[in-house]
Amino acid sequence: MMLARHGNVVEWPGPATPVALLDQGVRALVRLVVTNGSVGLSADDMAALPALRWVLCTGVGHENVDLGAAQARGVLVSNTPGANAHTVADHAMALLLAISRDLLRLDQGVRAGRWEDLRQPRPAPHERTLGLLGFGQIGQAIATRALGFDMRVLYHARAPRPFRGAEHVADLTAMATRADYLVVACPGGAQTRHLVDAALLRALGPQGFLVNIGRGSVVDTTALIAALEDGVIAGAALDVFEGEPLAPPRLRALPNLILTPHLAGRSPQAQAAQLSALENHIAACMQGKSPPNLVHS
Repeated sequence: MMLARHGNVVEWPGPATPVALLDQGVRALVRLVVTNGSVGLSADDMAALPALRWVLCTGVGHENVDLGAAQARGVLVSNTPGANAHTVADHAMALLLAISRDLLRLDQGVRAGRWEDLRQPRPAPHERTLGLLGFGQIGQAIATRALGFDMRVLYHARAPRPFRGAEHVADLTAMATRADYLVVACPGGAQTRHLVDAALLRALGPQGFLVNIGRGSVVDTTALIAALEDGVIAGAALDVFEGEPLAPPRLRALPNLILTPHLAGRSPQAQAAQLSALENHIAACMQGKSPPNLVHS
């Protein structure tokens, strides 16, 4: 294991096993916790690690790390944005194409011996409008790919970014109204929870498609199910959803929905980049240096 080069490594099963249940002697020695935004690290877990100095989040998300508790304890929090951005962007475009072209249903139909009844025109992204909710490294990587499809690209973010070919839209509802495809590419947390609600889905409209490769909490699942059942939007493709990995039965039953198991950021290239970023962060920690990409101190 790469991490073992820098010290002793203890594997933690995650939130289902409170840190306080780990061996007390081990807990007393832990200086660094490597986690991610979905798992995070709670205030109680930090309190059980008296020597903790640093929490390192793989990827960009850190929504489930208790930043207030970290600040109170003088614990640094950092992340590794960008390591998997290209892989996530590739997956986002794959989902966009799969749901709009209805690839899964077409594949299943041909395997079942059908042909002519499947050959109805389906929407394609060429010269259509993409709206991006979030415009960090992942959002910008998606925009680059969308421009390659000759799409018009809009994005909603707190401030405009210097990005050629994409238009900043300050009002999220206005962007959804103009978009044929709405892609969620923002972090989770209280500030973004249920930004995609029933009203926003109505703004996206019956010809619109939703793709979520950000965080499940950004989309109101109940509102999305109703929108897909009632034809409020045309379809959706989700790599993340609330309560994962257990999707609600009504969500799983929807024919105009594609689900993937939160693997948008996983590829050999992304894994290599992530390991390199982790090693740089851990080396800095062990050498007493300030970590790259400090989130909170």
